Amino acid sequence: MGKRNLYLKNTPVQEAQEIYQKALEGVVTPQEEEIPVTESLNRVTTKAIYARYCSPLYNAAAMDGIAVEAERTKGASERTPLTLRPEGDFVVVDTGDPIHAPYDAVIMAEDLLEQADGSVQILESAAPWQHVRPIGEDIVAGEMLLPSRHRIRPIDIGVLLSGGITQVAVYRQPTVAIFPTGTEIIEPDQDPEDGAIIESNSRMFEAMVREQGGLPTRFAPIADDYELLKKSISEAVDNFDMVIVNAGSSAGTEDYTVHVLRELGQVIIHGVAIKPGKPVILAIVRGKPVIGLPGYPVSAYLTFENFVIPVLQQMNGQTSSRVPQVEAVISRRMVSSLKHREYVRVKVGKVDGKLVASPLARGAGAAMSLVRADGFCVIPQNSEGVEAGEKVTVELYRTMEEIDHTVVAIGSHDLILDVMADLMPTLYPGNYLSSTHVGSMGGLMALRRGEAHLAPTHLLDEETGTYNVPTLKKLFTEPMALIKGVDRVQGIMVKKGNPLGIRGIEDLPGVSYVNRQRGAGTRVLLDYKLKQAGIDPSAIRGYDREAATHMAVAAAIAGGDADAGMGIESAARSMGLDFIEVGPEEYDFAIPVRFLELPHVQHFLEVLKSREFAERVEKLGGYSLRQAGTILYI
Repeated sequence: MGKRNLYLKNTPVQEAQEIYQKALEGVVTPQEEEIPVTESLNRVTTKAIYARYCSPLYNAAAMDGIAVEAERTKGASERTPLTLRPEGDFVVVDTGDPIHAPYDAVIMAEDLLEQADGSVQILESAAPWQHVRPIGEDIVAGEMLLPSRHRIRPIDIGVLLSGGITQVAVYRQPTVAIFPTGTEIIEPDQDPEDGAIIESNSRMFEAMVREQGGLPTRFAPIADDYELLKKSISEAVDNFDMVIVNAGSSAGTEDYTVHVLRELGQVIIHGVAIKPGKPVILAIVRGKPVIGLPGYPVSAYLTFENFVIPVLQQMNGQTSSRVPQVEAVISRRMVSSLKHREYVRVKVGKVDGKLVASPLARGAGAAMSLVRADGFCVIPQNSEGVEAGEKVTVELYRTMEEIDHTVVAIGSHDLILDVMADLMPTLYPGNYLSSTHVGSMGGLMALRRGEAHLAPTHLLDEETGTYNVPTLKKLFTEPMALIKGVDRVQGIMVKKGNPLGIRGIEDLPGVSYVNRQRGAGTRVLLDYKLKQAGIDPSAIRGYDREAATHMAVAAAIAGGDADAGMGIESAARSMGLDFIEVGPEEYDFAIPVRFLELPHVQHFLEVLKSREFAERVEKLGGYSLRQAGTILYI
């Protein structure tokens, strides 16, 4: 009579996972390889990926129609139609065609009254840059397209290629040997006899390994033979990254797996307090993880999820992801057409116990909004939209666990936010930073409404010449703190070589300018400097042309659409522009005091003070970290 394995233990699941993961430290090390982007679906990035090119590459028509100079269409109305003549007043364009100077707007074909002589009449003037996709509207050269440890989706492949990326560094797919065992099991195409069991678990494991990004090899069933099992496992360990043995892990007289693994290597765990699924074997043989799973199908499935998947994720850089539906409060009003069912891309975070969904760009060309989105808010057909503060259903890309450990930042844009977002899960696995760019004042308003944990801000108080603190005192009644961020240099970005000889604010009248949006700290600083210089904003051509980020301003200048724009030095460097320094400023993070003790906010602080962050920021240029992470209580 064979020996029974009556020494199975009841190690708690989490404890077993932790013990095994610790045993694998230094043994299981993820490997990197470079592959074509076109073959990268479901692979996991090993490092952040940055765009080589802008998208669009040029100013492009967003509609079929005619390209015109907006200035020359002023005064057109139904009472006073304006006649435009070809080649002099307009050129015909189709969607996607380049828009070249002096043209700066497109009038849709359906808004034209065509005349017999080839001219057209218009009944409404054109606004500058209407129906034109400016260079870099979707992707700006030098911006982060994907962070590290990101599982590549179909939309990501399109974005990578649009940004000029053809090769990508990913974690190598782990190879996994799968052995079904048992004298009684047969293949599905065999005729079963009395006592036979049709083997199916190994095929389920194949699919689960593939789902986790591994490369499975399923072997034919092995009979209950000690030496045969030993030989098979030993050979597999030499040729695969991981081995799974199904059945033979329990207390039966012919359950040899644990004895074989003790002879070949080290059994870390035998028996886990999970029902069903107790007889699990977690072992290491010659530096390779070998896991024995029970034979009952439900037990096999549950134990695979609990013990195999974490090891596969450790090998290939993946994190688990599920797509639940949740209720969230929408952060701003969204108007929708009655004709369509609309999918609005949103960022989702949990603030004060409630889920908040912040809409991202809704344009059809905004592919990066899909990359940045945490999920979709679906507005049904026949609905005119939703009001700010209403509850909506969101289909999530991310798990609730990830959202629970995400710092929600809404406010001013800076390149360091991408660096922070990349470093958070790297330095503190399971912790994340989600940022939405709405300008400093927009971020502080979101903070007041309870829609964010913190607001990146750089608002200059004109009366005192002090950054951020006076504004917080005016806007908030609850106890607030200011996390000091970076000192950065603001200035005027101009084309390489500064062909117009721009020396400072006083030279902006008469040049083509691109501005930041209302409420942005950069715009507040510009207005402050214009006031000091006695310059009326209306004297600046393009003062009302707005861009949402520093990189978008830089892209407009690099693309020839503007002569100058205010921004930060790192953005100018990234786009190869000259930079005329205007002055230093303080880019900080406003936060209610009650949020400071949240674990993920504490991790945010640690990243801000980390060596890794300092090294990355130094490469960007134009920053000082002399006070980074210091907390001022307001």
